[in-house]
Amino acid sequence: MQSSGLRRWSVAALALLCASAPSPLLAANDESVRIGSLSGAFLAARIAEIDNDLDSTIKYYRRALSFDRDNQTLQQSLLLALISRGDFEAALPLAEKLKSVPQVERFSRVALAIDAFGKQDYAAAENYLKLALESDLDRLITGVMTGWALQGAGEVDDGLAHMRGLDGPEWFVVFKSYHEALIAEAAGMVDEALEAYGRLAENTTAAGAAPDTYLRALESYARLLARQGRAQDALAELDRAEAFAANRPAIVALRLDIETGAGTPPRVAKPADGAAEILLDLGTALNRGGGEAFVRIYLQLALALKPDFDAALVQLGQVAEQQGDAEEAISFYEKVPADSPLSRIAGLQLGLNLADLDRHDAAKVHLRQLLRDDPDDMRAYLALGGVLASKEEYGEAALLYDDAVERIDEPERADWNVFYQRGIAYERLKQWEKAEPNFRKALELYPDQPQVLNYLGYSWVDMNMNLEEGLDLIRRAVASRPNDGYIVDSLGWAYYRLGRFEEAVTELERAVSLKPDDPILNDHLGDAYWRAGRRLEATFQWAHARDMKPDPDVLVEVERKLVEGLPPLEAQKAEIPPIVLPEPAPEKTGDGAPAPGGQGDAKPGAAGARPASYVVGPGQSLWSIAAEKLGDGGRYIEILDLNPQLRGNPSNIVPGQELILPGS
Repeated sequence: MQSSGLRRWSVAALALLCASAPSPLLAANDESVRIGSLSGAFLAARIAEIDNDLDSTIKYYRRALSFDRDNQTLQQSLLLALISRGDFEAALPLAEKLKSVPQVERFSRVALAIDAFGKQDYAAAENYLKLALESDLDRLITGVMTGWALQGAGEVDDGLAHMRGLDGPEWFVVFKSYHEALIAEAAGMVDEALEAYGRLAENTTAAGAAPDTYLRALESYARLLARQGRAQDALAELDRAEAFAANRPAIVALRLDIETGAGTPPRVAKPADGAAEILLDLGTALNRGGGEAFVRIYLQLALALKPDFDAALVQLGQVAEQQGDAEEAISFYEKVPADSPLSRIAGLQLGLNLADLDRHDAAKVHLRQLLRDDPDDMRAYLALGGVLASKEEYGEAALLYDDAVERIDEPERADWNVFYQRGIAYERLKQWEKAEPNFRKALELYPDQPQVLNYLGYSWVDMNMNLEEGLDLIRRAVASRPNDGYIVDSLGWAYYRLGRFEEAVTELERAVSLKPDDPILNDHLGDAYWRAGRRLEATFQWAHARDMKPDPDVLVEVERKLVEGLPPLEAQKAEIPPIVLPEPAPEKTGDGAPAPGGQGDAKPGAAGARPASYVVGPGQSLWSIAAEKLGDGGRYIEILDLNPQLRGNPSNIVPGQELILPGS
């Protein structure tokens, strides 16, 4: 009889009970922790569960069961935790106990069916797959697995009929058609398999429900076509796949196998593999953020059927990353077979996760080895470059990307990120003359890429140059990603730089609503409020930015603004130190005598000239002012020399600001 003990306790009551026992809030993996009550063990398990600490979750649920061994609620939780951790054998006894409990039969009976598949007991598998309660998802899983059980039992026609008869919503189609083709192919029914594959290949609308499954179907279709001597037709299906999703590693590897005449064995050779495939398909389809707990269960069940399942291992690595567990992610990536087309991806992700664990030296060694193994792999350059950038090693990153670009004979759209990242590296090194061409090249390759549009546009705006063009780029980025707070912030900041403060406020308010916890965005909004005459709101926003503990340089500036506000748009001459130009020293000849008419080291146009004042107009930068007023944009250095308030931040000019210019 199921105990109702847990249901009688409120969380508050449980907390009170735990107060007399050692606290379960201590580190869950500390074996010194002694849980002295059912309630304490249960709370400790739930806390560990929330923290995605499966080892501790399992330990505490087992401890709770030591107080109430027949409690089905605890048994169910322990069952799911064991499956999630991959302890399939330990989960089976609980699955047997719970196979008739409606709340958990979708997992317990599927687990028992998987065990039966492994023993090739297909009749038992079919029986286990009969659920009392079924959602659409459950019906699809059990229906497809039943089709495979019938195929394993030699009842192929019944299996195919069962598959075709599965009733469900429109999104069933891609899974049904794919597994109908796989069952027919595994049974040697080539014509039936080709027909099912072809039907699915043309159904791009259905493919939208599960794009990964659709692509795996196209790969399987191409494999079968190649084995039938139809290499060109196989390559055409891979072209279709590439048009749907470019640069998929499995497709790239399969194309090479077909072109070189290597073997293309079927993806699914036995019923257990087919059952693993549907669990992978649905786990992948569900892995869209927020459903990691269920995704883990389906993927671990797939591994119970096929322990070296490369796609499931990579997916589990991604789930671990989403849950912030880099160590576990590494453990999954390490298990991907070396001969898998996904091994390279796994290796790259392994390196990135080493960096996430602050093991940067190990990450760099690992990724550099991957580069030595394949020096033309742009993904490896990007991964290593990302690790270098995370430690602000931009000089090394820039040299790395230089090497990458040298290996690109004819840049294609897929190469945009290499140029983009090289541009970022040089921009951080304050080498804009090298950064800008890379951003432009990235846009040439991928004209609508929102990250590049935003970065280049924002850089121009922040440097007070090409403001109108920068504004246009940012608008395009916002149109592409209207809910990206950082991109919306760029648009607001562009309006600010143009002196369009009311428009700036509108966009920056929206940016802060999208990213309320970012200090930079709050600081920007404060600036816009101040210029719009809303000084109380500006002060509040700056204080909010300060309290978010921004980077030290930002904090200093925010604290200054809280005391002084922003300077008036019309720069106060009283705040600018008087400029005294020294008499130029005469240039020396080789014998120490003055050179006729020499001006020494004075900059062109500066010697003997009287400085003049200039009011900055909308959209102007120091470069454009120098070009317009001095005839040479490169002479912006002279303007910096005459305006010491700009040193350290030469881009910090706004419309209406007064500057001192060299005389003509």
